[in-house]
Amino acid sequence: MPIKIPNDLPAFSALENERIFVIPNDRAMHQDIRALKIAILNLMPDKITTETQLLRLLSNTPLHVDIDLVQMSSHVSKNTSQEHMLAFYKNFDEITDNRYDGLIITGAPIEQLEFEQVDYWEELCRVFDWSLSHVYSTIHICWGAQAALYYHFGVPKYGLEGKMFGNFKHHINKPDSLILKGFGDVFHCPHSRHTEVRKSDILKVPELNVLAESNEAGLQLISDRSERLFFQLGHWEYDRDTLAKEYFRDVRKGLNIAVPYHYFPDNEPENQPIFNWSCSANLLYSNWLNYCVYQRTPYDLNDLEPVNNEYV
Repeated sequence: MPIKIPNDLPAFSALENERIFVIPNDRAMHQDIRALKIAILNLMPDKITTETQLLRLLSNTPLHVDIDLVQMSSHVSKNTSQEHMLAFYKNFDEITDNRYDGLIITGAPIEQLEFEQVDYWEELCRVFDWSLSHVYSTIHICWGAQAALYYHFGVPKYGLEGKMFGNFKHHINKPDSLILKGFGDVFHCPHSRHTEVRKSDILKVPELNVLAESNEAGLQLISDRSERLFFQLGHWEYDRDTLAKEYFRDVRKGLNIAVPYHYFPDNEPENQPIFNWSCSANLLYSNWLNYCVYQRTPYDLNDLEPVNNEYV
């Protein structure tokens, strides 16, 4: 929450320059406060696990957040009961007249398909278009990030010889980015994907910035210049045991799956993984809600201006 201090206090300008959230007395007296409206388009097969992971991260600020869970109307979930979907999810067509402070579009384990082969691709393209005018800031995760980069900017994805699978060390490229405020020089984050987006293609698009990457896993966080669109190639939302569950599931299926990199201590699957990305995950989503959404979105969402990117 903001620090309320007198306008003429010498510390005011210093803190403001450091992007500490300060608010002058005169503004505080006239401040209207409302709940942030956040939508989650959940494309993952196990809806309940993913929604729980994301809601946990969105709950770690004092901000009041109202959530709408959204599904594709052109796709029927096979791994989550229809009772759950009917009780808690809205079809995209039901929210097209709504406006939101923020939107999260998850990944999906379909990255080996061409985008146009995905059964809900046309509807997802409608979501991408709609988000530019009806949402202030959007986080796209993993396959959702690859799909959005392809749709908005023409950035291709490439198949990998082996699955990018593990918990990797990353470094910050743009430390002045609001969403990375408070991060150290390095952080950890899991990746689990069969395809990649290449930095050389991102650098060809003037409207995109690489915010963070890994020497081993490649790109992790990209934004447009306005920092209203974020593209996250890893899975900050993963729990301690998510990669382990994926690994043992594939082992049971008899698939040729390598032990996740840098995940099990001593590379022994019987050892409990070290949960060393939770702090950066909580910080990133707190920064997004506070600095990229709450402080920037209009009080009246009818006053929302579209994302204005030359390439979008």
